[in-house]
Amino acid sequence: MNVRTLAGKVFTGKTPWTYLYLFLIPFINWCFAAVPQIALPDGGSWTPMAIVTGFVLVVRDFAQREINHWIIGALGVGLALSFLTSDPAVALASTCAFAVSELIDWAVYTFIRRPLSQRVAISTAISAPLDSVVFYAIASTSISGIFNIWSLASSVISKLIGVLVVYLILRRREQRAALAEKAI
Repeated sequence: MNVRTLAGKVFTGKTPWTYLYLFLIPFINWCFAAVPQIALPDGGSWTPMAIVTGFVLVVRDFAQREINHWIIGALGVGLALSFLTSDPAVALASTCAFAVSELIDWAVYTFIRRPLSQRVAISTAISAPLDSVVFYAIASTSISGIFNIWSLASSVISKLIGVLVVYLILRRREQRAALAEKAI
């Protein structure tokens, strides 16, 4: 896809997943500092935002379907917006985590020649744990107690549950398309 085609799609509203992706990156990062953490008995804390982080990785896959490899540029825009709207340490943590996980996600999603459902599942299964570890390790420099097993586990589990739901929906669509193709 060339720049002209991309601009035509973006400015005519034919990229709803990309718009959602661009909104979610700074919004989720802002929420990490804005949404209060829940104190845990072990002295650490758990952030409820850990539950929603998986959504952005799945949205990224759909946005990539809309704008192809330009998704890396969309990621850059989203991260730049995060530095304008979020705690600097959270924005930095997000940038580093996204750099690791999104590049893995992009590579797996791009180069594995499997049905969409499998590409989404495999890419997220590999990138989600790495994304969470990198994010919480760096974010803990400004948000005390955020890097703990509970936040990490709930973040990874939420990502995997989210991708499972999307995988099942996509697989069903692929099966229906295959049946329709056989009927022709």
